[in-house]
Amino acid sequence: MFWGKTTKDIGAKGEKIAADYLKKQGYKIVAKNVRSAHGEIDIIAENHNNFVFAEVKARRDDPQRFADYGFPCEAVNKTKQQHILFTARMYLEKHPTDKAIRFDVLEVYLGESARVHHIEDAFGL
Repeated sequence: MFWGKTTKDIGAKGEKIAADYLKKQGYKIVAKNVRSAHGEIDIIAENHNNFVFAEVKARRDDPQRFADYGFPCEAVNKTKQQHILFTARMYLEKHPTDKAIRFDVLEVYLGESARVHHIEDAFGL
């Protein structure tokens, strides 16, 4: 299956697949691609208990690439987490919630078909 030629194409496709996955799991998508001076949050979603800031990492499903570069979630390092946390704080100042706050990572593997690995509570405040 063709997923796109550029990393931007692959990222956009991954974010769509991740949003569709979250909807099927009962989440409501609140916002996408929320930016601040320090970063971006790919998806903000909520369900009955949680308010979730989700980072999406999409990659072609290639075991050799994982051996060379690591799994998608490994790209969400401490620096990336700090940028997400900063942007989440900015968002919550304008849109407060009483729900529990959670930071998830969704790995989207693009092969013959797409599959999602949802890591709940991947990192925290």
